[in-house]
Amino acid sequence: MSLTTRTRIKICGLTREGDLDAAVAGGADAIGFVLYPKSPRAVSLRRATELARRLPPFVTPVLLFVNAHRDEVEAALDAIPNALLQFHGDEPPADCERFRRPYLRAARMSPGLALLDFATAYASAAGLLLDAHVEGYGGGGKAFDWSLVPAHVPLPVVLSGGLNPANVIDGVMSVRPWAVDVSSGVESAKGIKDPALMRRFCEAVREADARIADADN
Repeated sequence: MSLTTRTRIKICGLTREGDLDAAVAGGADAIGFVLYPKSPRAVSLRRATELARRLPPFVTPVLLFVNAHRDEVEAALDAIPNALLQFHGDEPPADCERFRRPYLRAARMSPGLALLDFATAYASAAGLLLDAHVEGYGGGGKAFDWSLVPAHVPLPVVLSGGLNPANVIDGVMSVRPWAVDVSSGVESAKGIKDPALMRRFCEAVREADARIADADN
């Protein structure tokens, strides 16, 4: 398999040490901590810091914010300095860029979203996380119509929204994203991850990569 066909895996909404360890063992490249108090998967900054300390080298902590105050983001970066930021609310480009740190910008996919224009507005982002348009800000466990993703998005695409071990192969092969993001699709309850589902999800992503590599050869 070539490196170009390796889809990265982010597992989001981790709240417990055992779940984090299982996610890493299963093959996750990044672990998401939700610092949005209204989420059922929310953790405090202190808790996120404790969990992030368990991560081995080359597994990236990702801090998810929704319309957070500048001081909250800066405090989180002080506590977890190697974290990638993820903005999942209504943050304009200037609010994402002010921290001078790599960030993901979530895009809530709907037929009315001009994704290429959105990507141009957030050209400084490390990637665009494409999520379903649901009430609230993510975590709805619903997939969106993958045909809404145009070809040649000018930023790395992170496919999210309703992914699970059963559909992620189709998602990867349809969209060819740089990474995938999963939360509810590998849970036994909100905020409680299932080790077997996480392992199966990662295995399914690797299977999709293998199929793409075979098709490209």
